Amino acid sequence: MPSFADYDRRNYPTVDVATGYDGWAPTYEQTVMDEMDLALLARLRRPEWPRIRRAADLGCGTGRTGAWLRTQGVSHIDGVDVSAGMLERAAARGAHTTLTQADVRATGLADGSYDLVIASLIDEHLPELAPFYAEAWRLAAPGALCVLVSFHPQFMMTTGMPTHYTPQGGEPVAISTNLHLLSEHVTAALDAGWVLAELTETLIDDTWLAAKPKWRDLRGQPFTMATVWSRPAQS
Repeated sequence: MPSFADYDRRNYPTVDVATGYDGWAPTYEQTVMDEMDLALLARLRRPEWPRIRRAADLGCGTGRTGAWLRTQGVSHIDGVDVSAGMLERAAARGAHTTLTQADVRATGLADGSYDLVIASLIDEHLPELAPFYAEAWRLAAPGALCVLVSFHPQFMMTTGMPTHYTPQGGEPVAISTNLHLLSEHVTAALDAGWVLAELTETLIDDTWLAAKPKWRDLRGQPFTMATVWSRPAQS
């Protein structure tokens, strides 16, 4: 499978995930747009959000996804993130029932406790996808759904842009980034037992170009995608 290093055009100094998101936490909310992920979640036909009772929010960050889930009527949301800095901001937001500092591949949450496992913009930080899908399966109750929002691999290959941030008064810093083809997601998820229920993509459009005019040559290119996986009720 291709490596992101084969496409990287920025060659920024790179740090590990926890270090990077601790550094990004103070400015993260000013640099992430809802069109990347939350607008994509709103387009999904599944889940039927008001029917979700318990959700595991993996890689919960500053709590953006958790807060959105609250607006959809989800009452119990357990958040997990590896970054203490991001968790501090999630705690201040107050959307989650509990917050745990842990790896999304080994959360420590209870087996079979959730009817939704959700993760947004984290899989590019995982060298392999199989451990994530296996952990999501462990957490999921029979009949549960797993929703994953990801950067589209074509966007990453076309732009050569790693996940990165710019510290105040400093130079850009990349956070360890991996490239995963759609086929890798399908293989890892199916091997874990998941069944594909929905796939949708978002394209770079006028909304994005208003915020990122330098991206005009990318108009119409895929940007992010959302996959919805179901765990069979009799598994």
